[in-house]
Amino acid sequence: MDSAQSAPRVVITGLGVVSSLGLDVEDFWANILAGRSGISRLTGFDVTDYPCKIGAEIVDFDAAKLMNPKEARRNDRYTQFGFVAAKAAVADAGLNPAAEDSDRMGVIIGSGIGGMHTYEQQLRVLWERGPRKVSPFTIPSLISNMCCGLVAIELGARGPNYAVVSACASGAHAIGEAFNAIRRGETDVMIAGGSEAAITPFSYASFCSMKAMSTRNEQPEKACRPFDLNRDGFIMGEGAGILVLETLAHAQARGARIYCELAGYGASCDAFHITQPDPEGRGLSLAMKRAVAVAGVHPEEIDYINAHGTSTPYNDKFETLAIKQVFGDHARKLMVSSTKSMTGHLLGAAGGVEALICAKALQTGGVPPTINYEQPDPECDLDYVPNVKRSAPLRVVLSNNLGFGGQNASLVLRRLE
Repeated sequence: MDSAQSAPRVVITGLGVVSSLGLDVEDFWANILAGRSGISRLTGFDVTDYPCKIGAEIVDFDAAKLMNPKEARRNDRYTQFGFVAAKAAVADAGLNPAAEDSDRMGVIIGSGIGGMHTYEQQLRVLWERGPRKVSPFTIPSLISNMCCGLVAIELGARGPNYAVVSACASGAHAIGEAFNAIRRGETDVMIAGGSEAAITPFSYASFCSMKAMSTRNEQPEKACRPFDLNRDGFIMGEGAGILVLETLAHAQARGARIYCELAGYGASCDAFHITQPDPEGRGLSLAMKRAVAVAGVHPEEIDYINAHGTSTPYNDKFETLAIKQVFGDHARKLMVSSTKSMTGHLLGAAGGVEALICAKALQTGGVPPTINYEQPDPECDLDYVPNVKRSAPLRVVLSNNLGFGGQNASLVLRRLE
């Protein structure tokens, strides 16, 4: 396409989620609006010697019942999550892949870490049983692009297909790149989002050694408290959030139910530090400004921001600063919340799950709360929708995600007019 003005409009027609708060969108959304926490003491491995012993772990997921049992055995947990969420999103969209032009249907699914379960399992096999016992499915299972590859095989989608790996911004970047592929005229339909399954012994040990995770182990459901003065680190979650994106014309032609329009995408880099956000908020500010500009809306039109809001001291402070830089006086009028307070931080899947939350907020007018907000932080002084959901006539919302390495991604969604 020659310009943004001539680019096709992109809409969201299907949603799929796998989360500690539910394995289908309606259960998940009901729990989000109710302010329920999906965080508990971990059961998947012995956490006795770990400083952080809690997470948003999915305990009721049986991949063999939700996909081909052979494929379930061959693929990592992160691929299972993404595959199940993608199939649910396609079903929710009422999309019949066999009736589509397969060359104009693509899949972009991000993962910050990929097949960590497979990596750890097969390393143990190597150390304990030797190299000849390592599974021939090890590499296909652990690589970060296998989820989008398996989804494409299932759907027969021959369009653009790749993974985005940008740490905790991966899911949002994947949706943004899918948005761009449609706007460039390359595709009519894209399956996009993020998937992550990094609640493993090695992963937890690594994050704990960084002192990045909360140690509020005695009250798991109260541990994640974004923007609260007493926040002490993030809580890891796992799962997937997948969207079906289409051109507006394509969705209308097949009579699809439309959740909302995906109107803008902005990406940037802090170019500052490998793990710490820019203390002046310049990178995230740039991503938000770019997303708003692509959407063709004024900053004052944004009603709600689903913040990255990790519950770490630096992130929440600097994200608040960036929001004030972009929105000025309007920053104190719009609503901001962090649903990670309930879902935990799904790393590379966070952007997919949180974009899904924004789509449901636009559809229903429900604004998710930030739970566990008890003690205001003078440096975090916006309206964080504390503890209880709200109802509001939302028109335009924004979702932020940041990743280690300084990667930033912002998405603008709006009610379809």
